[in-house]
Amino acid sequence: MRHRGSAPRVVCIKYMKRNRNLIFMTGGGSAGHIVPNLAIADALKETGIASEYLGRPYGMEHDMVTKEGIVFHKMNSGRLHRDIDPDTLLTPFRIIQGTFQAIGWILKRKPAAIFCKGGFMGLPAGIAGWITGTPVVLHESDLTPGLANKLIAPFAKKTCCSFEDTLQYLPEKKRVYTGTPIRMSLTKGNREEGFKLTGLKEGEKPVLMVVGGSLGALALNQAVEENLDLLLEEFQVIHLYGVDHEGDPAPREGYFPLRYATTEMADLFAVTDLVLSRAGSNAINEFLQMKLPAVLVPLPLSVSRGDQLLNARQFSKQGFSYLLEQEQLNRDSLMSALRHVREHRQQYVEAMSSDHAKNGTRELCNVIMEVMK
Repeated sequence: MRHRGSAPRVVCIKYMKRNRNLIFMTGGGSAGHIVPNLAIADALKETGIASEYLGRPYGMEHDMVTKEGIVFHKMNSGRLHRDIDPDTLLTPFRIIQGTFQAIGWILKRKPAAIFCKGGFMGLPAGIAGWITGTPVVLHESDLTPGLANKLIAPFAKKTCCSFEDTLQYLPEKKRVYTGTPIRMSLTKGNREEGFKLTGLKEGEKPVLMVVGGSLGALALNQAVEENLDLLLEEFQVIHLYGVDHEGDPAPREGYFPLRYATTEMADLFAVTDLVLSRAGSNAINEFLQMKLPAVLVPLPLSVSRGDQLLNARQFSKQGFSYLLEQEQLNRDSLMSALRHVREHRQQYVEAMSSDHAKNGTRELCNVIMEVMK
């Protein structure tokens, strides 16, 4: 009798000798799925294990991964839509195509494991790993598993998570609380270089970083642009406005706009005093690592499954951040929230400093190396 949460039995490909110094990674669509993979790749490289990437050649993952010198292999997939639209009809065919592409790369390169950082790109890789007998490690960033990870989980040998409370939603024999993988290079920023890069002035006004995620956040961008004069009366502003933003905001005194930060991020964090952001798991765990208090404006339920709202509530409950729901976002509520965090900054920092969250990078590397044996 098949246990709930396990994949149906199929005839697997004959056992093959594997390269114990190589793993595959996948995850794409946004930096929240890609950056944690890069953190794992960095850490595994120090142990002599190389990483190669499965993803869309036209996606954000291709540019970010190849820039780091990681070998990239083409794999297609269909985005999993909750609403019915014409593109949904093509999703099964794209997943099947991606599965065969992933099987081909596995048979050619013979990785010892596959790490799936969640999202729709992980499904073909997860299925291909199970078919070829390649152990799959899955990671769930949010408080509750998303649709894609629910579909991948039966094919995974281990399912890891960022939040300890997430364990209740995962298969008991597979679940592991690891925390979130964070690139340790983020902690090595240079404050002097950060001020030189941005043109902001040290000690003049607190520095507010606005982060809408790699794709940008229309509501946050509008809030900044409509209230920039008011914001600049009390803060200096670093504005990461995202790759989807139309046009480029003009820099001005006390205001440094940037579409998206990569290697600059560590230096930008080094000069930042507080953050205004969405509530993607990877981003907020970076703020926790850097001890940066934040005003979190999660994606509303009207346009999401509510994962960011749950993340923000959890961080607010732990005293790490201030929750401002988008439905209440206006000039007065925005300024009130930012002033509150600025005035109580030390309390937020102390709460984050007392947190004993696991080192997600180290813990995930341990799980990956364990399944490779």
